[in-house]
Amino acid sequence: MKYTITIEETCTKDFDIEAESAEEACEIAEQNYKSGEFVLDPGERQFKQIAIATPSDGTTEWREF
Repeated sequence: MKYTITIEETCTKDFDIEAESAEEACEIAEQNYKSGEFVLDPGERQFKQIAIATPSDGTTEWREF
């Protein structure tokens, strides 16, 4: 049988930004992330889970690992 496996990770990393406001800091962070200046690898893994979709009934079960 063929199974579909999905792995999901949540990673975090802190970046220091100088800005006039929180909104500006968020805009700068988004720009830096999109341009590849802010990269989360290697980041700190906060959470990971795995899911398997069974071919017989399509049920997906998530579990932390």
